[in-house]
Amino acid sequence: MKHSLFGIMLSLVLLLPFSAVAADEFQDPKAVVQTIVSGIIDVLEQREDKTKLVEADREKIRHIVNGRFDYAAMAKRSLGEPWMHLDEAEKAHFTDVFRQLLEYSYGNRLKDYKGETVQYRDVEYRGSKARVLTIVSDGTKDIPVEYRLHKTDHGWSVYDIRIEGASLVRTFYQDFQAQLAKLNYQQLVKALEEKIARMKEEG
Repeated sequence: MKHSLFGIMLSLVLLLPFSAVAADEFQDPKAVVQTIVSGIIDVLEQREDKTKLVEADREKIRHIVNGRFDYAAMAKRSLGEPWMHLDEAEKAHFTDVFRQLLEYSYGNRLKDYKGETVQYRDVEYRGSKARVLTIVSDGTKDIPVEYRLHKTDHGWSVYDIRIEGASLVRTFYQDFQAQLAKLNYQQLVKALEEKIARMKEEG
């Protein structure tokens, strides 16, 4: 998170809610990533005010990438062992909290988009999983951003992102574990909800 470009490009895929929608389950993972990123960039470039990201922009982005980001898988991996003790309703609630946390932690950085370009490398398959490496450039620095996807009933979905080798899911796991050393699960969720509320106010 130390690079502004890191935050911008990471947020390009963190504004979307995962939902069960009809999708071409045979679509290539690379095409999934290209569709998401290029669609979001189009929205950013078409903004009347390039200094802001308004709710209408967020909604357009959600529509573009609907069903291509597996928040449930990310939430499970990020929470770790406590996930196993949650009932279905609690899992759904934590997944939604996690989605909002990502959206407002990174999505707010989209307003800083300045025309960064993305190069897409070939897909690497490992059974039902795939890795798509991209190179994000602002003209002065190239940053490797790797999208990890797995095959679901709705097609290929992103379940982790690695920027310069650092895993997003692993970062959140470490953060949640640090908080759970001092808080119980209910207190953790409350703290996250309060953080989300503050970020929403900030815009």
